[in-house]
Amino acid sequence: MAQERAKGAGRPPRLTLEAILEAADRILRSEGPDKLSMRRLAQELGSAPMTLYYHVRDKDELLLRVMEEQARSIPRPELPKDPRERLIAVAAMLYEQLSERLWIVEVLAGGDLIAPSALWFVEEMIDAAVEYGHPPERALFIYRSIWFYIVGDLMIRVKGARRRSSIPSYEESVVAGLRAGTHPRLASLADRWIELNARDTHREGLTAIIDGLLRATAP
Repeated sequence: MAQERAKGAGRPPRLTLEAILEAADRILRSEGPDKLSMRRLAQELGSAPMTLYYHVRDKDELLLRVMEEQARSIPRPELPKDPRERLIAVAAMLYEQLSERLWIVEVLAGGDLIAPSALWFVEEMIDAAVEYGHPPERALFIYRSIWFYIVGDLMIRVKGARRRSSIPSYEESVVAGLRAGTHPRLASLADRWIELNARDTHREGLTAIIDGLLRATAP
């Protein structure tokens, strides 16, 4: 007579929220937010889609929870006391953290989801602008201008990374065909176009934008 099977033998292990968030993060990093669905996540976990709804209400809640976990994992460094230097440091750190999590940029650019644990970036940037001498309303404008630069730059990187190949892009081909008689400045850069555009200049760009915003007076 066969021995009685142990209780629960052959059943898949019970899903935990931690396992769900880790699997969602893997999909988001490798495939992007558009590819994440409850069905795709269940497939990754070897589970039924309905099982996931015991832990998260929908995809938006799932994204929020993963973003919150990511935000909590970012250490808060000691920041410069000088407000200009602090603003540059926080903006550069925000850029660099998001560049390692490009899927978050796509989520933030596409809706109104935000991780509360990441709001210290916003607080520090607005506070630095106020300490520099701007009223809070102007400080918010300064922060948002920096934020738009960061998101725009990283979104271009997202799209570029997805279509990157050994074949020159349409833009590169067009620039390569320009002539000095009609576009002298562009033509002079054509042979270095790919190299120059590939440079990582985010800190230089942020510094220039921040200096301009801090020194400018409100209209």
